[in-house]
Amino acid sequence: MKGHHHVSRIGLPFGCALAIVLAAPALAQDLGDRPVPPPAPAEADDAPSSDDQVRFSAAALEYDYEADIVTATGDVRMVRQGERLRANKVVWNRKTGKVVATGDIAVANPQGDIAYGDQIELTDSLKDGVVDNMLVVLEQGGRLAAVRGTREENGTVRLDRAAYSPCAVETAAGCPKEPSWKITAIRVTYRPDRQRVFYDGARINLFGLPTLPLPRFSHPVGGGSDSGLLSPNAQYSRVNGLELALPYYIRLAPNRGLTLTPHIYSGVLPMADVAYEQLSETGAFRLRGYLTESRRSDDLNTTDLGDTQRALRGYIDGTLRYQFTPEWSASASLRLTTDRTFLRRYGISRDDRLRNTASLQRIGTNSYFALTGWAVQTLRVNDAQGMQPIALPEIDWRNRFSDGLIGGRFDLQVNTLALTRQSGQDTQRAFASLRWDLRRLTTWGQEVTFTAFARGDAYNARDTLATTVASYRGDAGFQGRAIGAVAVDIRWPFIGRFAGGTQRLTPRFQVVAAPRIRNFSIPNEDSRAVDLDDANLFALNRFPGYDRFEDSTRATYGAQWAVDLPGFSLDAVVGQSYRLTQRESILPDGTGLSDRWSDYVGRTELRFRDLVSVIHRYRLDKDGFAVRRNEVDATLGSRSTYALIGYLKLNRDITTVEDLRDREEARVAGRLQFARFWSVFGSAIVDLTNRDEDPLSLADGFDPIRHRLGVEYEDDCLRLGVSWRRDYRQIGDARKGNNFLLTLAFTNLGR
Repeated sequence: MKGHHHVSRIGLPFGCALAIVLAAPALAQDLGDRPVPPPAPAEADDAPSSDDQVRFSAAALEYDYEADIVTATGDVRMVRQGERLRANKVVWNRKTGKVVATGDIAVANPQGDIAYGDQIELTDSLKDGVVDNMLVVLEQGGRLAAVRGTREENGTVRLDRAAYSPCAVETAAGCPKEPSWKITAIRVTYRPDRQRVFYDGARINLFGLPTLPLPRFSHPVGGGSDSGLLSPNAQYSRVNGLELALPYYIRLAPNRGLTLTPHIYSGVLPMADVAYEQLSETGAFRLRGYLTESRRSDDLNTTDLGDTQRALRGYIDGTLRYQFTPEWSASASLRLTTDRTFLRRYGISRDDRLRNTASLQRIGTNSYFALTGWAVQTLRVNDAQGMQPIALPEIDWRNRFSDGLIGGRFDLQVNTLALTRQSGQDTQRAFASLRWDLRRLTTWGQEVTFTAFARGDAYNARDTLATTVASYRGDAGFQGRAIGAVAVDIRWPFIGRFAGGTQRLTPRFQVVAAPRIRNFSIPNEDSRAVDLDDANLFALNRFPGYDRFEDSTRATYGAQWAVDLPGFSLDAVVGQSYRLTQRESILPDGTGLSDRWSDYVGRTELRFRDLVSVIHRYRLDKDGFAVRRNEVDATLGSRSTYALIGYLKLNRDITTVEDLRDREEARVAGRLQFARFWSVFGSAIVDLTNRDEDPLSLADGFDPIRHRLGVEYEDDCLRLGVSWRRDYRQIGDARKGNNFLLTLAFTNLGR
């Protein structure tokens, strides 16, 4: 009953009291909060006038003149040189400089670290001394507790039989709890000048259970960096066996660092992993490289790797970004690998193309300039590397200025591009364009936009027969082209109340007129993957890129309906276009634009608070309403428990154009939090394409590509998880099979 009355008296909830009663006996290293507020920083008027003075205050003072001893009781506070002490009772021997404090003790240093104890014996500088039952709460996060501790003059704290943890020691309800993990050690040294903790005779405790002993090591407690080991990584894959990665960080300077990571495998030779990072006032760059030796398959369709040759294999990945002035910046990326399966086999990336870029940009209020170059390395099975383009350079300049006569706006653009290939077609392009837009509102509320567009092109092409699709080649040699178009776009929004909110219905009508243009004599490099959707329905040119321009006179109509209710929104768009001219379209069959009447396209977007988000895009055949495009992306749930669902079906019935193949795919992912810190997660991608949809596809209508399942624990200071990934497709030595990954990350533990 005494325990019950004591708990009630200090105001703990009944659940906390029950937890204390049922808890095991407390360890000597008590990481829990102490029932005393820390000493407040000294106000300017209360601070000592010199470093030799001690500011002293208390409810009562007794002074022994013969012994020169001051005894203070009742909320005693001492301040000297930024060091602050608070206690119920302080005995200060002014002859020896010895200060003994007892009762609700707290000592704070200028860095913000606070030390608590049952009894503290200090010198009158308040910087050094001995503390019994010591608790140090670090300003940068984390806490140290010990049976006995010593504070030195330089701020170093040495602890005997100590424990460290950055984890919370209380629940959300204020109940004391065991931290998720802590380190116990025979001796611990805390160096505030280096923001590091050093251990001798340590072992880590996970969920209150002791684990294997640890070697002598140290780690940071703040946001700074220092040399040392980072969190290790362990996983298993069928092709490489068990993998253990042990990263070590080398601090070269406050703004530069090097990370060395040996990857050790049970089934293959080790791999070296080196990363260099540098930060300056104007920007940063990072360069990472991998190198190993293993069997490599040049025939990506092979299933027998026994006869393949060993080779050096590796990968380089670099990024750069510098902002020289508010207008001028430079960026670059470097991605190169020795072969097409290295990244997949070692789990580095699943990208099927690697793009290397370099760009110099100037972005002004009304102007833009970019000097850019790029090169692509393909990792696809049937792609020839010699057919991949190298762009060096692309120059793009744009300027926007007002029309001083009637208030419109001009957009001027000059662009030039040179594409070369090792074994394919080479193309050089240059053009200059001018666009004028004038927006006006009528007295009835219609928004009317007038547009005029003109462009002149110059092209040069070589080795055009190397391009297999005839409509992409263009004519060899120098070619010129003139482009012109005018358009009128009318929107008429109607807004009103609806079901406690508002709705907006906006009919839209557009007419675009363009003369016949020499399209097929021009090489097509960037306008290949054309498809009608809600994004380009009302575009001046519905081809992507610059190499093709839609040379038809057409009328486009549609409507947008938007509903906004408390916590709910709906946005729907639908439309169709009609070509007024009878000349044959340059758009391929199946794009939804080849006939005079286009297909119907639309988008529906629905949101309910932060719980539901559904986006549906579709294209319906104009003749029989057959679904030519059906794409759904849905997010259901909260941050902790959610489901992601994606479905895509392209039924364009195109077999002659390589960039417009049909496909069907489903994607699912989700996370379920079944306890406060525990959750399960998973994802899967399934190829639903069959031979009827794509004669070139090897799928049978239900062909899983990969899936991932896992369970994870994550709180404020610990992340622990295990996941299982299975790949169903084999490409060369990147075999299909199971992969297992163990994740274990501790806050502040590393370096």
